[in-house]
Amino acid sequence: MLTLSQWAQSNPAQPVDPEKARELAEALELAKVTPSSLSQVVETVMASLTGIWEAFLGHIPFFVASVLMLVLTWVVATIAGKFTRRFARKTTHKPSLQDLLVRLTRIFIWVIGLLFTAMVLFPGMTPAKALGGLGLLSVAVGLAFKDIFENFFAGILILWRFPFEAGDVIKCENVEGRVEAVEVRNTAIRRTTGELVIVPNLFLFKNPCEILTDRNKRRITVIAGVAYGEDVAHAVEVITAAVSECETVRDDEPIQIFPQAFGDSSIDIEVTWWSGSTPLEERRSRGEVVTAVKRALDEAGIEIPFPYRTLTFKEPLSITGKAAEAPED
Repeated sequence: MLTLSQWAQSNPAQPVDPEKARELAEALELAKVTPSSLSQVVETVMASLTGIWEAFLGHIPFFVASVLMLVLTWVVATIAGKFTRRFARKTTHKPSLQDLLVRLTRIFIWVIGLLFTAMVLFPGMTPAKALGGLGLLSVAVGLAFKDIFENFFAGILILWRFPFEAGDVIKCENVEGRVEAVEVRNTAIRRTTGELVIVPNLFLFKNPCEILTDRNKRRITVIAGVAYGEDVAHAVEVITAAVSECETVRDDEPIQIFPQAFGDSSIDIEVTWWSGSTPLEERRSRGEVVTAVKRALDEAGIEIPFPYRTLTFKEPLSITGKAAEAPED
């Protein structure tokens, strides 16, 4: 086989083009390794598979060590989570904050454990290379899962700063119900009608959120109407006495009864009192107060008018007609 040096020696007078020389050298090298028969192809494939299998067998100890490192990380994360929960119970009484501290501790330990596992699995990897790869991976994952990470960090802020816990009744936009669980990404809310709503934490973080059970009492208001011909001051006294006798009305807050406006058919009276803060306590108290006010006004002879219209004509109307004759026996 003619080599590049032999070809150059046999043609000393011709100038050698470096590009052509490089292409010729590559062709000659390819001719050396290119199999010329089926048996050589089989030998080449078997040699490649044998090399891969030997490399895999040589790397088995690193696989075993990395699995042991993952198991050790899980053990350390579990033990550290238990100690963190004990410490959190002594420093704060908020279950959400306790869960947050435990989760952050476990996440930190798992990140460190995965870095050490990667260095064990790939012996040539250094801590600097591992941190650099983690940084590039975090940027790529952050761009790909932007919404998930937004909800994740919103969940951390909710667990850290928001005042509601599991069991509180909240209202956010058109979602109202009892909080069943506050997780890192979602919050589970059970409506009063029984449906379970899974709300992204970013939704709760960006929109105004009312915590209805932040206190154990809540102010309730209804409007009662009395006829224009009734004594309004006397009606206010009757309503005040009726509301004061209700069992669901709290006596540590004042009852406020005020005439509010001139309605279409009645004088509107605002009736305000304090009761329990849960939806059931609110409905029970509202029903008791409305029933008591209706009964008291009826017993006092004060009219609660139906909606009606008074028609006034510019000129008097004369009504004429023949009286119906009584039938004779």
